[in-house]
Amino acid sequence: MYVCSCFGITEQQVKQHAENGACTPRQIASACKAGTDCGGCVRRIQALLGRGACPRRELIDRGAPAFPQLPRTAAVATASDADRDAA
Repeated sequence: MYVCSCFGITEQQVKQHAENGACTPRQIASACKAGTDCGGCVRRIQALLGRGACPRRELIDRGAPAFPQLPRTAAVATASDADRDAA
């Protein structure tokens, strides 16, 4: 069954994105555009996601970080890092 008629997104696709870590309608929208045109499907997406459907939410509830700390690389250095290194 279609959830988002504007972009042809099905319930199964929304559920798959949720299994892959999309926990909010905004994250679903980033993954497949559902909810970004008319917005009529956002409530249905919220219902499909439900409470507790997010693995990161479970981590937060246990007090663990939702996003593991990734090692910094030179490619992601910020401007302030460059300013500090130049001084």
